[in-house]
Amino acid sequence: MKQVTDTVLMVRPVAFRMNEQTAVNNYFQEELALKNDEINKKAQGEFDKFVSKLKTAGINVLILDDDKTLDTPDSIFPNNWVSTHENGNIAIYPMYAENRRKERREEFFTLLEESGFIINNIIDYTEAEEEGLFLEGTGSIILDRINEKAYCALSARADEDLFIEFCEEFEYLPVIFTAYQSVEGKRLPIYHTNVMMCVAEEFCVICLECIDDKKERKFVLNQLKESGKEIISISEKQMHQFAGNMLQVANAEGKKYLVMSSSAHQSLNKGQIESISKYSEILSSDLETIETCGGGSARCMMAEIFLPRK
Repeated sequence: MKQVTDTVLMVRPVAFRMNEQTAVNNYFQEELALKNDEINKKAQGEFDKFVSKLKTAGINVLILDDDKTLDTPDSIFPNNWVSTHENGNIAIYPMYAENRRKERREEFFTLLEESGFIINNIIDYTEAEEEGLFLEGTGSIILDRINEKAYCALSARADEDLFIEFCEEFEYLPVIFTAYQSVEGKRLPIYHTNVMMCVAEEFCVICLECIDDKKERKFVLNQLKESGKEIISISEKQMHQFAGNMLQVANAEGKKYLVMSSSAHQSLNKGQIESISKYSEILSSDLETIETCGGGSARCMMAEIFLPRK
């Protein structure tokens, strides 16, 4: 089992904008005083620069162009509907927002196979949408693949029973908790686990302040420590700069990078940067438009490819 891949699949947006259907419980989204065409153009520029940085670092990036006819404003975040696994299995997930369900495209799998990857089996959880139950991929589930643990902060987009079903099917130990953020004086559930924690090979970046229940916080910490992870704690303020939304990747030579946005990078203090730098070089890129309108950041934009190669 490996924790880090050298290949990611990314979707270049054609109709990116603030998605009104996700804004109801994604408190990271904000309106921009720009026309949608302008927003999309800016997002494309950020996307292209980000891809260029990844490729320069030697990371293998597969790019799928979005289909304008589908009107999928959040297609830039493919990790929410699909995950890939070393045994050749792929999971497809039920999505909270109806207009995000159209992101699940056959072309995604075609591109993988054309790129030399083997798909053995597709496990499809999307029927749960009919019952109003959701589990949004590696947005909701943070996988510690080596230690076979899966972390999940429950929310409207992460159903407990569905998560347990996934863990049984894919043989992960479920680590379940609730995580909150302050919104206008109220503590409300965080929409995706991956905005408040990132599990890398040797360390974990996590916003412990979000886990209000002390027992749950201790439980999560114990699971991470038991797996030998160094804990790099971030504040809720840093989380709002997307400091939890990071992904560790490697290049073909095995050099590791922790990928994040410029705003996440700038929010980190000297001690946090030193802790990360022991294990990974930091690779950051400006994603301001994508973060503001989409309420997601660097990690959400990359679907990790762990499939076996032909």
